[in-house]
Amino acid sequence: MLVFATSDKGGTGRSVTTSNVAYQSALAGNDVCYLDFDFGSPTAGSVFDVDSGRLGVRGGGLHSYLLGNVAEPHRIDVFAETERDSVKDRAYDAGRLILMPGDIGVGEFPSSPEQVRRCATLIKRLIVEFDICFVDLSAGRSYALQMALAAAKQLNGVKTRWLVYHRWTKQHVIAAAALVHGDHGILEAGEDLGFDREELLSSLRFVRTALVDPSRPGLTSQQAVWITEWDGKLQAIAQAEGAGPLWLLHTVPLDPVLQWREQLITAHDVNNIGIANERTADAFKRLSELLLDDKAWEVR
Repeated sequence: MLVFATSDKGGTGRSVTTSNVAYQSALAGNDVCYLDFDFGSPTAGSVFDVDSGRLGVRGGGLHSYLLGNVAEPHRIDVFAETERDSVKDRAYDAGRLILMPGDIGVGEFPSSPEQVRRCATLIKRLIVEFDICFVDLSAGRSYALQMALAAAKQLNGVKTRWLVYHRWTKQHVIAAAALVHGDHGILEAGEDLGFDREELLSSLRFVRTALVDPSRPGLTSQQAVWITEWDGKLQAIAQAEGAGPLWLLHTVPLDPVLQWREQLITAHDVNNIGIANERTADAFKRLSELLLDDKAWEVR
């Protein structure tokens, strides 16, 4: 399976959520590959706590491969190379977790037909090798998104899914919906490339991040009432904009650890030292399960 992860704005939790979902999928026994297509800021290595790829690599990364400078992009075995002992400590039956980083300091670049071909060729090989491949895209209507759509069109028979992340705010809801339904958005750009609009839409779901629980400790009664009221208003906005419950895959609650330090949430963080919320870890695990659950992707 191939999963593209995108968002209209930065700061949505796209990379940290996708990294955690990939991690949970590997813990469940799947062989997982994570491709860092955030061309302007390939920092997925920092989420995985891999020193050799915190800001990408110096040559040989995905930029180098797509630009035709290397035959194969660099690979990082996350479980072997991470600096965090709690990530290394996994069950014997866990699958592989491989990161393919971008290059340091290269930035965004428009894609040529040859680069799209190289992208599609790489994904075709990886789909055979891995159970699930995550492609973390740059935010917005980026060159990375255009390349992903064009490459996906060449992947006949590959089960492909799209995750669109947004925070639970008015601006983020509207922006995420526009990225999908708006001018030059995913559906329009996909149609221009020959996708069937409805089929593409059926392969896409929204993920809401950093949701505040109105019943959490520390909130005043007035704050809890206001949050509940605004949650209802946001539900109405999302419905009107085409990002309502029908197209929602799951939600991720606000977590202090992720606000202060974007990282993988491990069982050690939840159970041993108590710095992360169990509900957050459960949300990542559930997302990894829903990706493989065909019923969750049926058009309702």
